[in-house]
Amino acid sequence: MSSVQKNVQVKLQTTIDDQGSKEQSEIISNGKFYRKGKMDVLTFDEIMDEEMKVKNFITIQEGSVNIKRTGPVSMNQKFDINHRTENVYKHPHGAIHMETFTKKIAYKLKDEAEGQLILSYTVKLNGQPDERKHELILSFNEEDSQ
Repeated sequence: MSSVQKNVQVKLQTTIDDQGSKEQSEIISNGKFYRKGKMDVLTFDEIMDEEMKVKNFITIQEGSVNIKRTGPVSMNQKFDINHRTENVYKHPHGAIHMETFTKKIAYKLKDEAEGQLILSYTVKLNGQPDERKHELILSFNEEDSQ
């Protein structure tokens, strides 16, 4: 089984639509891309407020994505197309129970070090009846070697 490892630049864009009120964010970071068999993995660090570092570990397989975050913010969220999953998002001010329904997983890989992952899903927080619509777009490409 062959494997690939590349240094990449990662761009993560998220949009949350909470009953018409939209919140958008964007993160650009350097990371690593690994391919082992039919599984792709992206790792990168995210610097949050007050210089807090959160490590992101994203595993992509056919029809399934897993996002694990560790540090001051932690979660282990599984996205399975057309399935409901649950997880607890922990941050310095407490914990939030998340119930997620994944509507779309679109993943394209080009040249073993350039790709894009799009997730579209809804989230219910702490058992509340209202769903928030989320879209996550993760793009990455190989860093220029100098």
